Amino acid sequence: MADLRDPRLMCVKAVLFVGIGAIGAALLLLESRTARTAALLALTVWAFCRAYYFAFYVIERYIDPRFRFDGLWSAARFMAVQRRKESGERPAGRSPD
Repeated sequence: MADLRDPRLMCVKAVLFVGIGAIGAALLLLESRTARTAALLALTVWAFCRAYYFAFYVIERYIDPRFRFDGLWSAARFMAVQRRKESGERPAGRSPD
């Protein structure tokens, strides 16, 4: 599948994501109409937004400006490799030099 490059289609995609999120949140709140559910849902959405921001903005701008991520799995692999480097572990399958 080719990369999405048309700005109009990117906007449509963003609107669809917001729509999916809004429908999901509405269905959760309709099922459990409590302030606690609403607060936990808001906290969950906020936390995931901050984690996404960290994965793509903070890592690229402040931790390793040379690395460009292509998704959340890429960011997770980067963090795992960084953790191994800091602990002095060799990557699996590599022989010592």
